[in-house]
Amino acid sequence: MLTHWLGEFAGGVNLLAIAVIAFGIDFFVGDPPWLYRRIAHPVALLGGLIGWLESALNRPHGSPAARRRRGLATTLGVVALAFALGWLLSDILRGVRGGWAVEASTLLAYKGLADAVRAVAEGLEQGLVAGRQAVAHIVGRDPQSLDAAGVARAAIETAAENLGDGVVAPLFWYLMLGLPGLAAYKAINTLDSMIGHRDKRFEDFGAFAARLDDAANYFPARLSGGLLVLAAALTPSADAGTAATVMRRDAGRHRSPNAGWPEAAMAGALGLKLAGPRNYQEGTVDDAWLGEGEGQAQATALDVRRALAVYRRAGAVLALGMAFVLLLGV
Repeated sequence: MLTHWLGEFAGGVNLLAIAVIAFGIDFFVGDPPWLYRRIAHPVALLGGLIGWLESALNRPHGSPAARRRRGLATTLGVVALAFALGWLLSDILRGVRGGWAVEASTLLAYKGLADAVRAVAEGLEQGLVAGRQAVAHIVGRDPQSLDAAGVARAAIETAAENLGDGVVAPLFWYLMLGLPGLAAYKAINTLDSMIGHRDKRFEDFGAFAARLDDAANYFPARLSGGLLVLAAALTPSADAGTAATVMRRDAGRHRSPNAGWPEAAMAGALGLKLAGPRNYQEGTVDDAWLGEGEGQAQATALDVRRALAVYRRAGAVLALGMAFVLLLGV
């Protein structure tokens, strides 16, 4: 049985039960701000290490092949270190009641993302300047290039995509490999966000990190799209049928092999157009539109709140699904 195998892998710890508890903690509490005012968040520590290694090893005068080798070594080294630290920490926490759940919950981002996206809706309701200021905290694109509809779309796309890499993927790898797998995944995801860019500085050094992130998110992204379709069926202001249709039709049109699945599902659920051309610091991305309908790119603060309603229900479906499997003892 699945729960038996997971427990055997974790030395008697039921990973599915811990995942349910950890997600519940993050769902209702999120990251405790009082804690991370005193100590650095694990992801911030990873980011600091990656930044130091990139500065030291990504030499602009080196050949493309040399930069790729150094990027490969950096990526494998950081992921291996994260896995080893996760293994050590899981061994230490094994004797601490509730320790695994608390530690795992710190590496999820469900509530934190919901709060950040809600802040964008509230900012837009105050005006474009406040909306741009709020969205700058959650996207890499140039906020000054965004009109009000662009700010709203950016927040909606972030909610959809980050359901995958901020919630579903960490839980997926936690269930597969325990706390070491969760730590390794967060390292992969952080590497991709920092060095996996398609610009001159990172196109060679970050190439392996970007491909590894694509592989790690392959199944979680598709699961996330499915969750959003189910959530749309439970949301009065959303359309599950169109979400499923647009996801199947448009997911492959996105430049990312994974992000298109949840973004297309969200576009269909809300009757919007998402993605499309976007401006980043490294340049303009001429991406395809996901969704259909003339004028449906004109998203508003109300649409951001509708996306949040779908996002919340997707989280609830995920939690209830894990709890159901746990109760069945599959």
